Amino acid sequence: MNIANKLTVSRIILTFVFMFFLFGHGLLAKALSLAIFLFAALSDFLDGRIAHTKNMVTDFGKLMDPIADKILVLAAFTAFVQMQLIDAWMFLIIVSREILITSLRLFSLNKGKVLSAAKAGKHKTASQMAVIFYILGFIVLKEVMLSYFTWNPSWEKLFRNSVYIFMLLTVGITLYSGLHYLWENRKVITRL
Repeated sequence: MNIANKLTVSRIILTFVFMFFLFGHGLLAKALSLAIFLFAALSDFLDGRIAHTKNMVTDFGKLMDPIADKILVLAAFTAFVQMQLIDAWMFLIIVSREILITSLRLFSLNKGKVLSAAKAGKHKTASQMAVIFYILGFIVLKEVMLSYFTWNPSWEKLFRNSVYIFMLLTVGITLYSGLHYLWENRKVITRL
């Protein structure tokens, strides 16, 4: 297994570590969850870059890299639903899109056809990562304020309203990217 594939596998393992600390108590646990998520997100960038520059692209990497990304992102959104930071219907749309597109890609791969990723999918991933970092940043900030200063409940309301707006945008981009993907690959999909 090459270094790029090891980074991909490590991202899946880091997802469980991230979740453990996210649900931990206190500032240290929350700060570690943010740091681990940041490292896992950076590993996604690194494994792709290493694979392409060092000519280490493998079938395993092509298959597992997007799956590892989805595990990490969906784990974070699952946690945020559990923590009542995002609405369940938003998560349902995101997870449904991911299951549909990933299933289509795997099915077509099984038939010997490759459905390549679309640019809209990269925008979708960027918007999802941005909102996850925003929420994690707030969670850490709240822990800092509770540990060392004071917490104003009006900040919570402001944050929740801003998360709702960011999530609406993210859900919109996610839906668009899924529909765009289906449209761009309609000829291949209808022949499967």
